[in-house]
Amino acid sequence: MRRWGNRIAALALMLTLGAMVTEARAQTTVRLAVGGKPAMFYLPLTVVERLGYFKDAGLNVEISDFPGGARALQALVGGSADVVTGAFDHTIQMQAKGQPIVGVVELGRYPGFVLGLLPAKAVSYRSAADLKGMKIGVTAPGSSTHFMVRYLMAQAGLKDDDAAFIGIGAGPTAVAAVRRGEIDALVNVDPVISLLENENAIRVVADTRTLEGTRQVFGGAYPAAVLYVTPSYIQNNGPTVQALANALVRGLRWMTTHTAEEIASLMPEEYALGDKSNYVRSIKNSMPMFSPDGRFGAEGPEVALKVLRNFDPDVQRASIDLAATYTDAYVDKVPAR
Repeated sequence: MRRWGNRIAALALMLTLGAMVTEARAQTTVRLAVGGKPAMFYLPLTVVERLGYFKDAGLNVEISDFPGGARALQALVGGSADVVTGAFDHTIQMQAKGQPIVGVVELGRYPGFVLGLLPAKAVSYRSAADLKGMKIGVTAPGSSTHFMVRYLMAQAGLKDDDAAFIGIGAGPTAVAAVRRGEIDALVNVDPVISLLENENAIRVVADTRTLEGTRQVFGGAYPAAVLYVTPSYIQNNGPTVQALANALVRGLRWMTTHTAEEIASLMPEEYALGDKSNYVRSIKNSMPMFSPDGRFGAEGPEVALKVLRNFDPDVQRASIDLAATYTDAYVDKVPAR
């Protein structure tokens, strides 16, 4: 009897191990690039990661975090990433360069970017024309924070070389650049902006953390963070793209039913930049930014194209097919709650 018991136990162990191996094999590996993951801009990505929704969808998502969105895009183009969570702007710009990419899930309905000036420069600031000659910190040259200040400058009649742009990241390095007085102004996101505001280290002069502020800056709603992929990846990995959409939309839905405190408790401690109460407040203030369902609105892509045509020579010269820059086809197939 004891021998049979041992055999049954051994068989059960073998079956368990076999199931674990099968499950491990079933996980599809996806290399995902992002630029500045701790930024509020990408909060839904970390929510999905921390809740295990990628794994639930059968995915092993390997996330590489770069200093800014431009670097994440380079990883996709260079072949070291399969997909990117980045700014919708890149889908238009890359089509203009003849290298199309497609947004498949909208994470943010408006950007949350803020232009802030250090006190010494804020005293005499009246309009974007006063940015001339300043050292302006952006998350990375070529990122959407860079695009925002370029657009404001173009609207004021300035050229790109009328200011110096410095990559400072979207976390502690950005805070340090302000505290040390290495820059005159910055375009960044929460929790960096809220922390610096609380210290009276900056004065906010343009703010896209709200729909009203986004309309004041850009003239309308503006799609922010999206999951984008190449058409060839869609063609060869349709089920994987659907699984990514399923996981991300599930995370967006979760966010609509949980408090800022609950979301903050899910995040890595270092994302709070040493001030948990400020981080909770930043999340609470940023909640309207995020899409509840991952779908693209009709207005946003049109506004993004109009903005980019103000300062991007490639976009100015190109005939852009906006319908090819995004699709709701995968979000539409996400299972109901």
